Amino acid sequence: MEASLQLHSHMFTPTHPHTNSLSSPFPRKPKRKPLPLILRCCSDETNTKKLVGFVDYDRGERQVSVHVSGVRKSDLPKRYQLRVQGDRFQKDWPISELVSKILKLNQREDIDGLLNRWTGRFSRKNYPILIREITQTGSIDHCNQVFNWMKNQKNYCARNDIYNMMIRLHARHNRTDQARGLFFEMQKWRCKPDAETYNALISAHGRAGQWRWATNIMEDMLRAAVPPTRSTYNNLIHACGSSGNWKEALKISKRMTENGVGPDLVTHNTILSAFKTGSQYSKALSYFELMKGTKIRPDTTTLNIIIHCHIKLKQFEKAINIFHSMRDKRSHCGPDIVTFTSIIHLYSVSGEIENCKAVFDTMISEGFKPNIISYNTLLGAYAVRGMSEGALSVFNDIKRNGFRPDVVSYTSLLNAYGRSGKPERAMEVFNMMKRNNLKPNVVTYNALIDAFGSNGFLPEAVELLQEMERNGVQPNVVSVSTLLACCGRYGRNVKIDSILAAADSRGICLNTVAYNSAIGSYMNGGEYDEALDLYRLMREKNVKPDSVTYNVLINGCSKMSKYTEALEFLDEMIDLNVPMSNEVLSSAISVYSKQGQLLKAESLFSKMKMTHDGPDVVAYTTMLHAYSDAEKWDDAFALFQEMEMKGVEPDLIACSALMRAFNKGNQPAKVLVVAEFMQERKIPMNDAIYFEMLSACSILRDWKKTIELVGMMEASFNVMSIGLMNQLLHCIGKLGKIETMMKIFYKIVATGAEINKSTYLVLLKNLLAAGNWRKYLEVLQWMEDSGVEASGDMYQSILAFAQSSGPEYSVIIQNRVESLRRKTCV
Repeated sequence: MEASLQLHSHMFTPTHPHTNSLSSPFPRKPKRKPLPLILRCCSDETNTKKLVGFVDYDRGERQVSVHVSGVRKSDLPKRYQLRVQGDRFQKDWPISELVSKILKLNQREDIDGLLNRWTGRFSRKNYPILIREITQTGSIDHCNQVFNWMKNQKNYCARNDIYNMMIRLHARHNRTDQARGLFFEMQKWRCKPDAETYNALISAHGRAGQWRWATNIMEDMLRAAVPPTRSTYNNLIHACGSSGNWKEALKISKRMTENGVGPDLVTHNTILSAFKTGSQYSKALSYFELMKGTKIRPDTTTLNIIIHCHIKLKQFEKAINIFHSMRDKRSHCGPDIVTFTSIIHLYSVSGEIENCKAVFDTMISEGFKPNIISYNTLLGAYAVRGMSEGALSVFNDIKRNGFRPDVVSYTSLLNAYGRSGKPERAMEVFNMMKRNNLKPNVVTYNALIDAFGSNGFLPEAVELLQEMERNGVQPNVVSVSTLLACCGRYGRNVKIDSILAAADSRGICLNTVAYNSAIGSYMNGGEYDEALDLYRLMREKNVKPDSVTYNVLINGCSKMSKYTEALEFLDEMIDLNVPMSNEVLSSAISVYSKQGQLLKAESLFSKMKMTHDGPDVVAYTTMLHAYSDAEKWDDAFALFQEMEMKGVEPDLIACSALMRAFNKGNQPAKVLVVAEFMQERKIPMNDAIYFEMLSACSILRDWKKTIELVGMMEASFNVMSIGLMNQLLHCIGKLGKIETMMKIFYKIVATGAEINKSTYLVLLKNLLAAGNWRKYLEVLQWMEDSGVEASGDMYQSILAFAQSSGPEYSVIIQNRVESLRRKTCV
């Protein structure tokens, strides 16, 4: 029956109380009462539904609820009407009111007594309606009590629809055993299960990840001659797909088509979700292309899955294109909260944090209310980059907008403080989390272990590992890998053996990542034999090494000048058909160049060019070092130009390597060309870059460029290394600009930078070369005043100068020197 709507328009006529406009210059606007609405719909003999609600214009609130009447006292047979007539304890409640009263009672209260006072219990037609209404509330405990009461009534008749609703309710609450028990119970009551019953039972097992049970139920359904519906197949596909068994899901889809039940949009989305759960992202995209050839149009759920797959495959541009197409006004399926959250995650993975915030703000501006998952995704984006202030701001927004931060929220904030070098703040978040009655999980503890271990607090990190066990949280292989990586980072090799022993005693099997961390820790500490033993153990345990393993071994051997062993690992990697990464090839190029085998290094570099990705900035930098060591300056410059032409953005290390090559090859002019290139590309400069530029200016005797360089360096005088400071002063002094050299020295001292004897020696040599003996003696006086002892050579140099400066100045210089020496001796 089509629903007929009747709107009582007289209920919308508001009445305003009279107000006296003379009592105030600003008459108060009368407050309007909430306006009730009654929308009557779907009426038949046994069931009358009303949509009852109200609108409060002042508060901007509205509420609509369904009012179900059921069979009332006036519709009961005469014998039941006479039975309840005159009994003041018998109440003629509508079903909606009865459900409301039941839900207000606790389990321990007398729900049966309440139901025994209801006159509608005498009509068996009310029972399916009552079960339907109470199951829709989701309160399984109340529903079970009502169902048990119902079965004890004399006029109760078991029906399929009642059992189907109960099975579906237990499925929603993941009570698979109880749902299966109801299935067998209904057959004892001689209720023959129908397609809806089997669908509900298959759905229950699918939610619990029991896809084999779901398949067996499907077979029982066929044996019972109950024809499966499209929903049956969809539920079974979902049961297999949610467990990651995408192959079985495809088989059921094929059987579905063979049996003449064509797939619909739900079927396609379920199969795509199965590919997604099984990490078969490429297969999901291929299936989507096949889906486009059918008449079924994808919806928002479909496109959300495809966006997720593109993100996992690092195909960010394709994912963003789909997102923009969904936002188009002509699109039939617009984005939802899941879409926006996925795009925020995309920008987080690609490191574009500003875009994460921009998408989040766009989501709000377009009327979507963020949920806790959206907030956590944005919070995680800040946390991965160690942006603790941004993470804290999002965390506060979560609480400000009425959400309760969950374990993921606290873990992300904790991780943000750990990555920003603030382990104490991370511990504060951890303690706050426990105060708010949230139990830390293994991910939380791993983040806290990393926060302390990566900042040099290794004993505290080990203590956290023991604490998590005391609190009933078992460490996993990530916990061990984190500790091992921290050991290598800070040279705590003594801890590596104990951590490996602890993992073995707890039955934690190390994976490739854990072995890589341990081998890297040994290599960083120069423990080659221990690293080699662990690598052999890794092979004995049948843990497959990857490109990271061999990169750690090759790079570690290279640092210890074990070039032969490094190349043996390279050959072993090739024999095992382990794919070579750019990092491995770069390490191998470095080994060949250090052995003087430039041709082999060039051969490997050419091999990298033939790969899909091509050489990266690390590979180009390594090859620049190789050409520099081989004194092939022109080849180095040509490689740098090729790097720019290929669109590989040079970094600080690459520019430094090229500058050093030009200075060694006596081509200082090209050093300044590279410096201009860095300024154009806004590549930051460090001490190594400034050193090479000063060397080039000194060779060219370019006073103008030197002054420009001093202006660039002035802001970092207080953090400048002593070596660079000495080079700067020497470069200016060598050009004969003694006064400028001293002015710069004064500025450096004013910043509070550290000055030692080597700096004074640079000043004295340049002053003596310029014949400025007065300033020379003054600098010696400064050394005495600052507690820096002048060497004998410094005094001998000025005395030798005095002998050649004529008798007039010779006596003055000798007297001053003798005076300084006496003070020094005292």
